[in-house]
Amino acid sequence: MNIYEKRGVSAQKEDVHNAIKNLDKGLYPLAFCKILPDYVGGADDWCNIMHADTAGTKTSLAYLYWKETGDISVWEGIVQDSLVMNLDDMACVGITDDIIISSTIGRNKNLIPGDVLSVIINAAQNFINKMADHDIRLHLSGGETADVGDIVRTIDVGFTTFARKRKDELVINDIQDGDLIVGLASYGQSAYEDAYNGGMGSNGLTSARHDVLSKIYMEKYPESFDPATDKEFVYSGSKLLTETIELEGVEIPIGKLILSPTRTYLPVLKKILESEKKSIHGIIHCTGGAQTKVKKFVKNKKIIKDNLLPVPPLFELIRQESGTHYKEMFEVFNMGHRLEFYVKDRATADAIISISKTFKIDAQIVGRVEESDKEEVEIVYREERFSY
Repeated sequence: MNIYEKRGVSAQKEDVHNAIKNLDKGLYPLAFCKILPDYVGGADDWCNIMHADTAGTKTSLAYLYWKETGDISVWEGIVQDSLVMNLDDMACVGITDDIIISSTIGRNKNLIPGDVLSVIINAAQNFINKMADHDIRLHLSGGETADVGDIVRTIDVGFTTFARKRKDELVINDIQDGDLIVGLASYGQSAYEDAYNGGMGSNGLTSARHDVLSKIYMEKYPESFDPATDKEFVYSGSKLLTETIELEGVEIPIGKLILSPTRTYLPVLKKILESEKKSIHGIIHCTGGAQTKVKKFVKNKKIIKDNLLPVPPLFELIRQESGTHYKEMFEVFNMGHRLEFYVKDRATADAIISISKTFKIDAQIVGRVEESDKEEVEIVYREERFSY
C-alpha cells in the first residue's frame, strides 16, 4: 500500500471503477466522457453529455489558508477547480461551447460563514464572464446549497455540466500505433491567468497538503482531516502555509502555490479543434491516475512518454518533503502537463504546439504510441524507466 492509499484515497479509484464496471459505457466506450443518445432533443445525429465533479480535498487546504491568513479570495479558485474538472473533461470529446452548469455545495455552517458562501456562489459567474472573453458560452442554471454539518467536515464544492453536440463534431479516442503525444504545460502563467500557476490542478491534494505542511495544522485544525487516518501521515511535512518560494522573480506563499486554481485549457482547445480536429486521434485530461490516465482509453497500446516537460518546482517540493518515489508521483500528480493530444503526424503536433504558445502555455512532443498485447504506460525520466 502506497502513502496515498494510507491516507484513505486512491490515485486510480479502483473501488469506483470496480463499482461501475458493469454499467453501460455509452455510445463510444473509449470516449473520454460518457456520451449518450440525444434523449433531450431526440435527434439521431446528436448526442447528450453530462458530467459531474468536485474540487475534492482542495477545499480543506483553502479552509486552512483562509483561517490562517483571512484571505477569502482563495475560495474563488475552489470554484474554478470544480468547474474545470468538468469542463476540460468535456472538452476532451469536443465540447467547448454552450454548456449548462449547476452547482452542488454542502457546507458545515458552524465553520463556513455566509461571506465565504457568497464568494463561492459569485465566483462561478466571474469564471463564466472570463470565458466569454474567449467566445466560450457557459450558462449557469443555479444549483443546490445545503447545510450538512453532520456529514461534511468543512465544505464540499461540486458542479454538474450538460451539453448537446452533433455526433460528427465529437472527438472519440482512437489512439493508434505511431501517434505522437503532445503535452500542454500545467504550470506558468498563461495569457488568460492573473498569476503564476503552480500546476497542481485538483488531483493529489490530499498528499500535497499532508506531505508538505507542518504538524502544527493537525493540532490547530482537526476538522481539516479524516480522524481515522494514521496520525503518522497527517501533516507530516515541514512547511508553513505562509512560507514563500521565489518563482519567476515573485515570492509566492506555499499555501497559495498549492492552491493555484486548476488551469482550464478551454480557450486553447477551442482554437486547436477549429483547425486540427481531423488529425487528432485522442485527447486526454491527465486527472485521476495522472500520467497513467490514458490506459483507460486505449486497447492493446503502449504509451511511451520519454520527453516530458520539466517537472515544476511545486511537484519537486512535494517529492522532497514526502520522500515519495517518482514512480508513485507520476501516478498521483500531473507532474507538469495535464492535457495530452494524440496526433497522426509531426505537422499536427507542431500546429498544436504553436497554438498553445500563443496563449503562453508551453507545449512539446512528450512521447509516442506503439502497438502492444495489452494496455501499458512507460515513463522515462532522469534515466529511470517506470512501467504501469
